[in-house]
Amino acid sequence: MKVSIEPDNNCSAAEPVALQVLGIDMAPEFPDGCIIIFEQKTEYQPGMYVIAEVNGERWFRQYQRDHQGQAWLVALNPMFPDIPLAGLNWKILGVVTQRNIKRQVKHYNY
Repeated sequence: MKVSIEPDNNCSAAEPVALQVLGIDMAPEFPDGCIIIFEQKTEYQPGMYVIAEVNGERWFRQYQRDHQGQAWLVALNPMFPDIPLAGLNWKILGVVTQRNIKRQVKHYNY
């Protein structure tokens, strides 16, 4: 899922941000319409759900490394391609810490 995050000069970079998931790229864990909360930080590990910027486009994916140490952004839905990060200009903008689906909250503690 591509992500659009507009800068807000009134928010601190330390504050969490809420986004609505649009699409099924990250289903079933993150179905279309659910709300995710992410913290704007650059510390991340394989397995974390992240907001990343790749060549100027922002994505919501799971960060992974393969057995050779290559970094990937992985879509949970196998119908969508994974994004190999080797040779690309990329950075992690934040880590997902919470998912809300119809008032049911799930926290992600890494």
